[in-house]
Amino acid sequence: MTMTSIRRFTFAKSLLLLIALGFSIGAQAQRIQELASFAGVRDNPLVGYGLVVGLDGTGDQTTQAPFTGQSITNLLSQLGVTVPEGTNMQLRNVAAVMVTAQLPPFSRQGQEIDVTVSSVGNADSLRGGTLLMTPLKGADGRVYALAQGNVYIGGASAQAAGSSVSINHQSAGRIPDGGIVEQEVPLRLGTADGTLDLFLKRSDFENARRVVAAINREFGAPIAAALDGRTVQLKLPGDSNSRVSFLARVQSIDVATDRGPARVVVNSRTGSVVLSDTVTLNRAAVAHGNLSVVIDANPIVSQPNALAGGDTAVVPNADITVQQEGGALQMLETSADLMDVVNALNALGASPQDLMSILQALKASGSLNADLEII
Repeated sequence: MTMTSIRRFTFAKSLLLLIALGFSIGAQAQRIQELASFAGVRDNPLVGYGLVVGLDGTGDQTTQAPFTGQSITNLLSQLGVTVPEGTNMQLRNVAAVMVTAQLPPFSRQGQEIDVTVSSVGNADSLRGGTLLMTPLKGADGRVYALAQGNVYIGGASAQAAGSSVSINHQSAGRIPDGGIVEQEVPLRLGTADGTLDLFLKRSDFENARRVVAAINREFGAPIAAALDGRTVQLKLPGDSNSRVSFLARVQSIDVATDRGPARVVVNSRTGSVVLSDTVTLNRAAVAHGNLSVVIDANPIVSQPNALAGGDTAVVPNADITVQQEGGALQMLETSADLMDVVNALNALGASPQDLMSILQALKASGSLNADLEII
């Protein structure tokens, strides 16, 4: 092999390596199951109102939560017990609760689901309580499940001599397998023409194109077609058994997806700032200083002369000081790596709240190459 051939071979290897590195940096392999969901295959939220009994004096105070007493009266009347009108029931071992659950797709009658129980009134704790049979309804008002069982509360609480201490939340808990499905939600895979839509979790035309290409390559036939940046239409087999096998195979296909646009997410309530690994910075100069106003009360006592015949008086007075911290310009160099971006922002020495303002200013100036999302 000549020297020229060796150089060409080395250059070709380097070029292939750069292409491979660029592809690996810009894309990552994920299963379609992680990227998309089938049309109609989803959970259905359920909600109901019920009572938790058996509490150790930590239930609702009926004087402040009258609906708890009304609920007990209605329940007892259904069980054949008549409560005299005007009776003031002080039931500290009962709490009114809202019960929520998620009905999974393809659920059948008799299957069990987890339920969450949350206090509605002023109960101190639901520990040790038992949820009485509660119908759970869907958005259409129909009952799809019944919930009942012992409420599990994480953590603990204690009270003594007017002091109290608690660990974790005491007014909400769970009942594992506490709900029984009573009615099924009809669900048909596919439409009358034998197609089923696949919905991507993030709208992206490039990812939709890659998903279609991966599915068609897996089956060796054009069975998938992109309708838009989020929807991919699939051609289904005729019988139900073949459809299940077909969809299971589709879910397991690996797709080299694009990471999507760079994004910076700022939580204005907690001060959290999260940067994706594709965030970059252009060169910029930043100056940021804090302005504080301090007002100190400094009253003056006015004392009259001995023969003046006046009264001693306190004259209000205040000292006002304005302080402004120095905000010298700090240079931010071009950063193409996430760690360089983090180091550059940390070098400013700003607090999380100040960092939010700096990021917004960098975005407005065009130096921050990312979408800024404030939640």
